[in-house]
Amino acid sequence: MIDIAVIDYGMGNLRSVSKALEHVAPAARVVVTSDPASIREAGRVVFPGVGHMSDCMRELQQRGLVEVVKEAAASKPFLGICLGMQALFEHSEEGDCAGLGILPGRVLKFPAEAMHNDQGEKLKVPHMGWNEVHQAQSHPMWAGIKDGERFYFVHSYYVEAGNPDLVAGFSMYPFPFTCAVASGNIFAVQFHPEKSQTAGMTLLGNFVTWDGGIMASTCDTSSCSY
Repeated sequence: MIDIAVIDYGMGNLRSVSKALEHVAPAARVVVTSDPASIREAGRVVFPGVGHMSDCMRELQQRGLVEVVKEAAASKPFLGICLGMQALFEHSEEGDCAGLGILPGRVLKFPAEAMHNDQGEKLKVPHMGWNEVHQAQSHPMWAGIKDGERFYFVHSYYVEAGNPDLVAGFSMYPFPFTCAVASGNIFAVQFHPEKSQTAGMTLLGNFVTWDGGIMASTCDTSSCSY
């Protein structure tokens, strides 16, 4: 029995992700795989990724992984990381490319005209480094993680969710952007928990024990400040 499958489609920090999962769940069988049968067998699935959206979609299609990713996202605890979060949505400006369409929304590039801080200083793209993550709703994946905790980011594009109820966390660069989404058994993040030290390990540890359900939100999304 495979406890956690890390989907290998030729992109992403696969070794870093698998080693981090092994660290927080030493008794679990963690497998990096591109085999659809192994992904279907696994109790939990992690969908990581680093790189270009069009490359991601091409590799998923060529390796016959599109359907099994959709199946996993519909049926078991599922964690998307970075590009693995963006690919869940309908469309990306990166390569003018269709995503998997599992969640409503689109992926946009940070607009050059907006990339400056309050002092007028230019902000770099990609957004790279540590940034605060503000929790937009209560969720088991946030257990033991304080609101405003810092996580590590590397990205030039961000998600614009088609439904505000999806937003589980947001960060500022320089405007608020969605950096975590939750929908049923899916939780996905723009940042890299495997590179985020204690907070990241806590989040991955939560994933290992999460049953795929969600707690009642303590935040009315119509009034949250994101």
